[in-house]
Amino acid sequence: MSYVVLARKYRPRTFAEMVGQEHVVQALSNALSSQRLHHAYLFTGTRGVGKTTVSRILAKSLNCLGADGQGGITAEPCGVCQACRDIDAGRFVDYTELDAASNRGVDEVQALLEQAVYKPVQGRFKVFMIDEVHMLTNTAFNAMLKTLEEPPEYLKFVLATTDPQKVPVTVLSRCLQFNLRPMAPETVSEHLTRVLQAEGVPADGQALRLLARAARGSMRDALSLTDQAIAFGGGQLQEATVRQMLGAVDRGYVLRLIDALARGDGAAVVDTVDELRLNGLNAASLLEEMTGVLQRMAVLQAVPARAAQGEASTDPDETEIARLALLQPADETQLLYSLCLHGRAELGLAPDEYAALTMVLLRLLAFKPAGATVAGTSAAVEKKTPLNPPPGRETAPAPVPAPAPRVAVAVPAPVVPAPAVAPVPRPEPRAEAVAVPTNPPAAEARPVPPQPPAERLPPPDMPEIEDYDDGPPWVDEDMAAVAPSAPVPPRVVAIPVRDPGLPSERVEPRRSDVGAGPDPSRLVPTPEGDFWHDTVMRLVQAEAITALVRELGLQSQLVARSEGLWTLRIERSSLAQGATGNRLAAALATLGHEGVKIATDVVAPGQVTDSPALRLAAEARRRQREAENLILADPFVQAMMRDFGGTIVPGSLKADAA
Repeated sequence: MSYVVLARKYRPRTFAEMVGQEHVVQALSNALSSQRLHHAYLFTGTRGVGKTTVSRILAKSLNCLGADGQGGITAEPCGVCQACRDIDAGRFVDYTELDAASNRGVDEVQALLEQAVYKPVQGRFKVFMIDEVHMLTNTAFNAMLKTLEEPPEYLKFVLATTDPQKVPVTVLSRCLQFNLRPMAPETVSEHLTRVLQAEGVPADGQALRLLARAARGSMRDALSLTDQAIAFGGGQLQEATVRQMLGAVDRGYVLRLIDALARGDGAAVVDTVDELRLNGLNAASLLEEMTGVLQRMAVLQAVPARAAQGEASTDPDETEIARLALLQPADETQLLYSLCLHGRAELGLAPDEYAALTMVLLRLLAFKPAGATVAGTSAAVEKKTPLNPPPGRETAPAPVPAPAPRVAVAVPAPVVPAPAVAPVPRPEPRAEAVAVPTNPPAAEARPVPPQPPAERLPPPDMPEIEDYDDGPPWVDEDMAAVAPSAPVPPRVVAIPVRDPGLPSERVEPRRSDVGAGPDPSRLVPTPEGDFWHDTVMRLVQAEAITALVRELGLQSQLVARSEGLWTLRIERSSLAQGATGNRLAAALATLGHEGVKIATDVVAPGQVTDSPALRLAAEARRRQREAENLILADPFVQAMMRDFGGTIVPGSLKADAA
């Protein structure tokens, strides 16, 4: 007698023998017991979960005659009557199975439906079972719609598919749909244990767990892998042989890698990956095994009471997994799980999968939080500071937590002729200090201009800058740049505020200082610049110059005027291309400067120090600062910030155009 594979030999023949689909079994059993039968059923689910098996058991339940030949519709077919034995053997004349993958056309469906007009020959019901029904063509679906909606009372349709999304909604609406779920590894392992006991094959529990996980929810795949493992192991199932057959990675490597990552030992990670390469183990299998262990660790970290439940109670690595759960912080466990999960997709993109595996594992070390201490050790991962910081940016020491965040708030003060305010001894905070829960304003990384040596005291009744132990007082650099004859803008006073509850203070640049065109700090006014600015503005207002000629006038600096020749200094040669200079000279003639020729001198960037564009940028910046100081000094704005915790969004203040 020829050998029958386990998947066919142990196919369930009754609802009681089915495992992992209790929700479907209960619904069908109750319907059969109460005689509430639908005319069309649709079973969906992945491969090997029992769709065809349920269809055959349902056909036997509808046509079972009982052991004495007097039975009726039942939820427990006898399995010994002629109808039950013929259906199990595949020769029952009133039970027709159609494979829609190879019979997907309208002709095959019409041939099947032609049999619907005839009553059952042997059984109580005709049952048409169409497997992989989603493979039918649209014409075939349309041909069966009418019969599927109103079949004869003796006809039952059973449809099965692995992809219900491809089944037309007109078909779905005519059927009772049951979704057969993928089976849990524990359910598969228990069923394999019973099968191997019936076969008399010795099996290791860890080997069965490997087969159950490799089946990925399919009982048929699990039984087929078990057949292969029995042949590979010479009649017995051992963990080592099953792991070798599946190409699975020994969990010892996984535990070593997680331990090395938790301790921040990059050398141990690289050495372990090299060992995997030498042994020819699968990188994708390693990441898959790691996700399983990390999931167990995350459960132990979040719900320690689950340590003795489920698979953990029989897993020999339970003690080591529990130790790693205590060693590695919970946030790093979640991060490593995500990296391993997404890293499997990256393995196929790299020319060497082991190099890609190394990068995936070392990514956790690169993403460790700055200053985070590894649990169980005294080592700390520190954020490195560049040895050579970029010009104009000084490396600041690590921030020290302050008692409370502080913010600079503009407070109106009397107009005085003093150019700046020198630091003076500061008393305790006054009673009128207002707590403002908001983010600190953007800090510009520019040194404060040096103060004159002469001592300058603040005017009477002027609020003084308060001093705190968490750093030097903040002085507005704009106040130090004001000329002695110019009025002093509102003073900026640092006052304590309530803690807004933010995790950290961020310094965001103001929109008015970033990407706003020419840098006005380069402006050095000259007499020729005054004349050139007035001349260009008159041409622009009269629309005598446009496009590139207008840009040449705005971005150039007049450095010399001689008899009939004006010399302009520009930073980009593209401004003087073609006849741009001649067109500018023609425009100057409209203002009375006839016979003038334009000569251009291209210089390095930064050497144009007095152009109309720089003057316009400086004026725009001055108006922007005045607008910001005006808003911050407004009593209503301060009241909203104080009473309701309001904040001013950086960059939302914009001065009106001149």
